[in-house]
Amino acid sequence: MKKYAIVVAGGKGLRMGGEIPKQFIPVQGRPVLMRTLDAFHAYDESVELIVVLPVAQQGYWNELCREYDFRIPYRLADGGETRFHSVANGLAEVPDGETDALVAVHDGVRPFVSREVIAACYESAFRKRAAIPVAEVVETLRCLKSDGTEGGSATVDRAQYRLVQTPQTFRADVLKAAYRQEYRPFFTDDASVVEAMGVPVSLVPGNRENIKITTPFDLKIAEALLSD
Repeated sequence: MKKYAIVVAGGKGLRMGGEIPKQFIPVQGRPVLMRTLDAFHAYDESVELIVVLPVAQQGYWNELCREYDFRIPYRLADGGETRFHSVANGLAEVPDGETDALVAVHDGVRPFVSREVIAACYESAFRKRAAIPVAEVVETLRCLKSDGTEGGSATVDRAQYRLVQTPQTFRADVLKAAYRQEYRPFFTDDASVVEAMGVPVSLVPGNRENIKITTPFDLKIAEALLSD
């Protein structure tokens, strides 16, 4: 069965406090986005990679590919106004006729996803049409109250919650149908888009190291993971 991976990398690096977008920052001598693509290529070289980047960043990315002699094959798609529009642009690179293909959508700044998690997401999507990796909540969780009651917040049962990761993986026909919907502000990930048309999403255990690198602190964690 044909497998695709849309790697969305539209960050501008604002939370990093620097001028280099976070997906291009080198971690132990290799840009984050390249390490993310490495992970999928290491899982299965036959996965067709689609990289989604803002047009303004594509020239710099091409320079990095030459500088680092990056040779993993991929297709390039233009980033959109929001993540929703960026994924839609990447999805346009998947032929409409391949209805039974599987499409994973992954954050370009999550380079530490394991091969086991990638495999589990594709396998679950094949059986159940839609699958996302999640991690357990290990810290105490509180819910902010909006009813004006004293205290302002309350502890909730963390066992009832999960942290959502990527790659979020779907049958191509399901994901394409979902992205034909009009954009809505609560579409914060692909699962929310698919669920909006009534398709249930199955949960797959993620790996704890599959962090999203968005802050300088995350970069320190990334360096430590690579040093381990």
